[in-house]
Amino acid sequence: MEDERGPNSDHKHNNLSFLGHLEALRKVLLRSALVIGIFTVAAFIYYYEIFDFIILAPLKSSFPTYEIMCEVSKKLAVYAPGLADADAGCFDKLPLEITTTTMGGDFSAVMMVSFIVGCIVAAPFLFWQIWTFIRPALHKKEAGKARGFVFWTSVLFLSGVLFGYYVISPLSISFLGTFSAHEMVKKLPTLNSYMGVLATTTLATGLAFELPIIIYLLSSFGIVSPAFLRKFRKHAIVVILIIAAIITPPDVFSQIVVSIPLIILYEISILLSAMIQRKKEKEA
Repeated sequence: MEDERGPNSDHKHNNLSFLGHLEALRKVLLRSALVIGIFTVAAFIYYYEIFDFIILAPLKSSFPTYEIMCEVSKKLAVYAPGLADADAGCFDKLPLEITTTTMGGDFSAVMMVSFIVGCIVAAPFLFWQIWTFIRPALHKKEAGKARGFVFWTSVLFLSGVLFGYYVISPLSISFLGTFSAHEMVKKLPTLNSYMGVLATTTLATGLAFELPIIIYLLSSFGIVSPAFLRKFRKHAIVVILIIAAIITPPDVFSQIVVSIPLIILYEISILLSAMIQRKKEKEA
C-alpha cells in the first residue's frame, strides 16, 4: 500500500461508484477554486502595482525587450551598416493611448487581470491537484513513468508565460500599436482590447510550451512513438507555423521568433519519446 494518497485514492481498488468519483472530482475543483480565489483577491488588492509594473509595462520604452531590440539595431548598424538603421529598433514612446468606453471598463479590466494573475500563480497547485486525482487510477509502474509531472508541467507553463510576456507580447503590441492604415485614423484602443492581446499571447504560449509533457505521457502509455513523431515532423512544423501566425502579429519576424522555440520543444519531445522506447525495450 502506497503512503501517498490523493483525493481519488480508492479508485485504484475500484471501490468508488460513479458518484464517488464525481465527489472526489468535486473536492479537487473546490480546492482549486479556493486557491485561485485567494490569489485573485491578493492580486485585486495590489492591482495598481500589477498594472504599473506588469500590465502596462510593455507600453513603456524602458521595457527590457525594447531596450534589447534597440541595442541589437545599434549593433547591426555598426557591423552591417547597410542591413539596418541604428534607430530602427528604438523609440521613445509607443503612440498608444489606452482608453475605456464604459463607466465600468476599468473595474472589469481589473477583475479580469486579478483572475488571470490568480490562475497563473495558482498553476503549480492546480497541476498538483490534477496529479493527485489521476495518480491513484494508475498502476505503480505507470505512476513512476509520470514522476515529476507537477514540477515539469509548472516549469514549462511558467516558462511559456514568461516567453509570451517578454517576447511575443511586446512584438505584438509594438507592431499593432505603430501600424496605421492611414494618417487620418487615430488609434485609441480600449483597455479590454489591449488586455485581450496581452492575455491571449501569454496564456496561449504557456499552454503551447506543455508539448513535451503531452508527448512524454503519450509515449509512456504507448500511444505515440518516436518513429511516428519523425514521420509527421513536417506536418507538425506546419501546425506550429499556423499557431505562431494566430498568436503573433502578421509579420514574418514575429512568427519565426515564436516558431523556433516550439520547433525545438517538438524535437525535444522526439528525444524524450525515443528515450522512453529504449527504456521499454530494455525492460522487455
